[in-house]
Parts: sequence; C-alpha cells; structure tokens
Amino acid sequence: MITVKDTQRATVQIGFDGSVRKQFHGPKAKERFDNEVHVLRHLEKRGCTFVPRVISADPEKLVLVTTNCGSRVDQLDPKRCLELFEELKEFGVRHDDAEARNVTYRQQDGRFCLIDFEFATVLDEIKPVVVPTLPPGSHLPLSWSGCTDRGTCRTNNEDAFVGLSIDASDVRHLGKTGSSTTAGSDLIFAVSDGMGGANSGEFASRITIDKVTRMFPPLIRQRLEGTPISYEVVFETLFAEIHKALQYLGDSYEECRGMGSTLSLCWFTQGVMHFAHIGDTRIYHLPKGGQITQLTNDDTHVGWLLRTGQINEREARMHPAKNRLQKALGADNQFVNPQVGEITCAPGDRFLICSDGVTDGLSDQRIAEDLDARHKNLTPAQHLVAEAVKYSGKDNATALFVAVS
Repeated sequence: MITVKDTQRATVQIGFDGSVRKQFHGPKAKERFDNEVHVLRHLEKRGCTFVPRVISADPEKLVLVTTNCGSRVDQLDPKRCLELFEELKEFGVRHDDAEARNVTYRQQDGRFCLIDFEFATVLDEIKPVVVPTLPPGSHLPLSWSGCTDRGTCRTNNEDAFVGLSIDASDVRHLGKTGSSTTAGSDLIFAVSDGMGGANSGEFASRITIDKVTRMFPPLIRQRLEGTPISYEVVFETLFAEIHKALQYLGDSYEECRGMGSTLSLCWFTQGVMHFAHIGDTRIYHLPKGGQITQLTNDDTHVGWLLRTGQINEREARMHPAKNRLQKALGADNQFVNPQVGEITCAPGDRFLICSDGVTDGLSDQRIAEDLDARHKNLTPAQHLVAEAVKYSGKDNATALFVAVS
C-alpha cells in the first residue's frame, strides 16, 4: 500500500487494488470514525454516486476501507467548489469541512467527487437546539503584552509575533499591550521563529505570521455566523498552507533554500484557549496558585530525551543539539503534523508564548519567578525578554504574555 496522507488525525493509504484505507487516530478518533461511516452509509442509501462507498469498517482498529474517488484537485474555481457541496445537501448531508482539499476528480466518468466525511452532518437528524445564556465568565477578559529583541549576537531579528481580534465584520491588529474580551470576538496570539540562510529566516517568520493574519478571519466569521468548524481541521489547514508556501519559495529561489519557521499559536474563544504548535517555540500555562507547565513539546531530539526522563531540564538547556529541529514549517520537511490542544480558562490563568531565545537564557522556574516579580516600569513581556537577553542574548528573544482577569 502507498501512504498518501499521515497526520495527527488519520493515516490514509491506497491499496494496489485501488481501495482507500483510512485509519483514525488522535483526538476524538472513535467519534470521527463512527461519524464518517454513518454519513457514508446514509449517502449510499440515498443513491449519492460522487462519494466513496464503504467496503469495510473495523470499529476496534478504527480502520475504514472505501472505494477510490480519484485524485485530489490542485485548483478548483471557488464557485464550482461551492456548487459541489451544495449538491451534497440534496442527499441530506452537509459537509462541515467544505474546502477544495476534500474534492477529487474521477477520470473514469469525468466527475468531481467529495471525500473525508468525518466532519459532516446528516441534516435529517439535526434537532432544534435552544442555546442557553452563557454563564458569567464564559467570555474571557484578557490583558496582554508582547516584546521582541534581536539579542546581543544576531544582526537581524528572525522572530515575529502578532495579536489579532476578529469578529463577524472586522479584524483588528492588537498593539504590544492592551486588554479586551472574547465577547463577540476571538483573540489570536502567535509567535514564529524563522530559519534559513541570509535573511530568509526573517522572511519565513513574516510569511508565517502573514498567513495567520489572512487565513483566520474568514474561518472565525464562519463560526460566528453559526457554521460549525473543527479546530483540529482549522489548525491542520493553516499549518499545511504555511508549509506549502515556504516549501515553494525554498524550491524557487536559491537564497531561500531550506527556509523554514516554527509556530506556536493560542486561540481564545469564549471560555477556552485552543493551541497549535510546531518547532521549539513554546506555550506555557501558569495557573493561579499552580506550577508553570509547558503545554507544547519541543520538536527536537533533546526535547524527546527530556520528556522521556533520560535527561533533566538543566541538561536539556546545556545540550549542544538542543536547537536541532526535527519538525518545522518548510525547511524541506515532508509532513507537517502540528501538536494541538485546548484548555478551559479560569480567572488568574496566565499564558506565555515565547521563542527559544527566552528559554535559552531562563529556566522554567526562573520564567515563573520573573513573571511574578516584574519591574514596575516594564510590561511582563518586556521584563522577561530583558532578563533573557541579559543572561544569554545569543539568539533573538520574543515573548507574548496573556493573562485572564
């Protein structure tokens, strides 16, 4: 069998007989498996001919085998794409990931087909829902500060960060400091660390942040207008698009050869923080009265040694290969599988997104202490970056600090 897709959610293989084997794993794997099987069997009963047919389904191994609906479509007119998903509704199903990546072309009859129904809804089964009034605290009051410094050794700054407030009609860039709430809008915070020869690292991080800025507004507006979306799918799509853009530039221009970036992103909506990550930038959670916790895993061999208990934090920070990435966006990596997760927020929670220039100079415990005892004339992010540069300064240092009131 040939593996054509291998992500956090599923592994897809094409058999030599033409069948498609999809094994579900990752978050809510059983739920997604059951839903796709249910939807496909419903469509078969309704006589829909432009979707896969179920050959077999193993609920214990979470393996679904279907017929093949052709090859993926590289380019498709948005209007034609919309028509295909609207046609599906005539058979009583709404595809909740209605994007061109889920469209294929079947050469046998020259027909566009639709695939990947783990996020889909049988319309006849939708029951009226009474949306309750959100309890107090469901909308998060947030305050934040951001800071970046090139350090004492680098001539340029390859880090980039962004804060965005997005509602149904507008997207607003947040300043380096401020406060807002998730009532009526979602707040996005992200840090990226670029890599590559000459200035391509700086270029890579800017492309990464620009993609975040461009791709999130339509997705959030879609959710605010009542259309269900999957956070896992949103993150996978975003990271895949950034990876594709960086790979294309790396292949097209010699000066961009091998360019890549890390990305750590926090998405605050109502009472929850969703996060996604790849590389060695980090997201920390500092709960009120609790210990600092690193939510993300460093995509390095040294990070794996630390997680498996083979070395301690001090040894990891001193290891000569600590910055040697195993996964990143671009940088000639074949697959991009971001780490995703979520946390229900509470008053007093604090979150830190930072580049490796911060963690190179400061231990986890020192980060927590500095955030608790910051200088009165500096924001939390400014104080943390200043301390990191003071004790190391070998790399660019960037921090985004977000507190829940």
